[in-house]
Amino acid sequence: MSEFIVAITSCPVGIAHTYMAAENLEKAGAAVGVKVKVETHGSIGVENSLTSEEIAQAAGVIIAADTQIDKSRFAGKQLIQVGVQEGIHHADQLVQTILKQEAPVQSGTAVEASAATQDSLGKRAYKSLMNGVSYMVPFVVTGGLLIAIALSIGGQPGPNGIAIPEGSIWATMNTIGGVAMGLMVPILSAFIAQGIADRPGLVPGFIGGMIAANGSLYGSEANAGFIGGIIAGFLAGFVALGMKKLPVPKAIQSIMPIIVIPVISSLIVGFSFIYVIGQPVAALFAGLTNFLAGLQGGSEIVLAMVLGAMIAVDMGGPFNKVAFLFGSGMIAQGNFSIMGPIAVAICIPPLALGVATFVLKNKFSKPEKEAGKASFAMGLFGITEGAIPFASSDPLRVIPSIVLGSITGSVIAMLGNVTDHVAHGGPIVAVLGAVDHVLMFFVAVAAGITVTVLLLHLLKKNVSTETVTEAAPTATTIAATPAPAAFTKLTDILSEESIILDLETETKEGAIHQLAETFDSLGKIDSLPVFEEAIYSREAESTTGIGMSVAIPHGKSAAVKEPSVVFGRAANGIDWNSLDGEPSKLIFMIAVPENNKEDAHLKILQMLSRKLMDNGFREKLLAAQEKAEVMALLDTVH
Repeated sequence: MSEFIVAITSCPVGIAHTYMAAENLEKAGAAVGVKVKVETHGSIGVENSLTSEEIAQAAGVIIAADTQIDKSRFAGKQLIQVGVQEGIHHADQLVQTILKQEAPVQSGTAVEASAATQDSLGKRAYKSLMNGVSYMVPFVVTGGLLIAIALSIGGQPGPNGIAIPEGSIWATMNTIGGVAMGLMVPILSAFIAQGIADRPGLVPGFIGGMIAANGSLYGSEANAGFIGGIIAGFLAGFVALGMKKLPVPKAIQSIMPIIVIPVISSLIVGFSFIYVIGQPVAALFAGLTNFLAGLQGGSEIVLAMVLGAMIAVDMGGPFNKVAFLFGSGMIAQGNFSIMGPIAVAICIPPLALGVATFVLKNKFSKPEKEAGKASFAMGLFGITEGAIPFASSDPLRVIPSIVLGSITGSVIAMLGNVTDHVAHGGPIVAVLGAVDHVLMFFVAVAAGITVTVLLLHLLKKNVSTETVTEAAPTATTIAATPAPAAFTKLTDILSEESIILDLETETKEGAIHQLAETFDSLGKIDSLPVFEEAIYSREAESTTGIGMSVAIPHGKSAAVKEPSVVFGRAANGIDWNSLDGEPSKLIFMIAVPENNKEDAHLKILQMLSRKLMDNGFREKLLAAQEKAEVMALLDTVH
């Protein structure tokens, strides 16, 4: 099999999740000796593009994305399509699925047909919505910042508030910002439709969005806002998708996507919105806007609490995006008081965890302290995803802490009349002049950080050592924690006397005893029962049968004198409760002293896992007739 995999990662906003998934996929590949090239679809566009030659050479394709990805260029290849979170948290499993040739083969049919077979309607609708959001965000951020800068620098106080003198360069900047903001709803609608029907959905989606943003077309003083844009986008997408599936004569197939579908679907969407949908949706959106604008006292606080909790609870996930989209829609309607609390809540989780790793030094490991620096930097720029590594490793303590911190900040911001003219958050928007009541903005952020850090102090347990907790020998665990040791290759701690070509047992218990006895006979351990107890204790945590006919039982024990390895081979295989359900034929047992500070077992596991992923190497180990042949093979493990 080709030791090369290609991948694509993308998240709705195109900032943190996109690159976190890319990094984890590359690391998972490196852990098993496979190169993974990742094409990222981020906020600045497509980077590290895959060439046709690379796709042809690849063993398979991994798509970890919450936006629409064109899969037509991967026809004939193994292809896995999952959400971006899967790419972050289960990168090793995705790589293994490709290497084991267990992924379905991309047929090369139309993109929407392939997607339909893989995604449920709900998942597909969510991904299409997030596709629209990902394209909408840059327009809102650009427009909001241009307007904020124009007002803060070129604005002059007057009887009706701050005004920009006509004819000035700041008035021109304000106009450009207004144009960008005006495109928010059409872009949202267009790319929702594109996410459903691919390119044929763009035209009706954009036209539907323009109509939704212009209330005069359907007799309303107010427009239908982002809610109307969402409805128009889904309507356009499914109309265009339905038309694509219609059987038509070959003579007109070529003009279907460029003439027939855009024209007819645009008319259907336009007539539907102008004569049926527009007025009721506009009335609903206007009522919602007026309700929010009129919130006072307790209701205002409840709203801020809900928004703060939604922003923090999944750190860039669906709840976060719903609250963010809500605030963005309010900006387009001239209501900046909703985005203010959201802008505060967005940055509290990453900033607070960055601060916590600095002030609560006994609560975090050395790798977490390093991650805290990156988290703090991401928080400055309003990237909530910086908190994800901490929440993933300790969700029961971290998530409640950041949720309560964001709620605190959001409520203070709401009571302090903090507003935000830009669909973004963090200190960066305050520095650039997009925030009103800047002092209260920073007071709210500081309060939220304080609450989070105090809760972490109360909830998190102290870290007793800087070593990595022992875990099952998965590729990700092994690769993530390389540690120095006194040996450089496997044969430094394994001799011919440590090799058993034919284990005299067909049971797991028998194999463990025979391998452990080998350690005892070589003088590597002081007590056979004590060492076997350590092996069984480790097996009780999770199986050490890693699959591919391999098991790597290991134990840290006071009975062990020095790091050592023995190798046993079982021609018929032994049931080791392996991850892939296959019997284990190649068994490496690792013994490490209990007080070993170099994590020698992790070093050994790292070396073995890389080499044992090679099908040819395993086959040679199984076929070797003499111990000298086995030693020669194991001498290449380093």
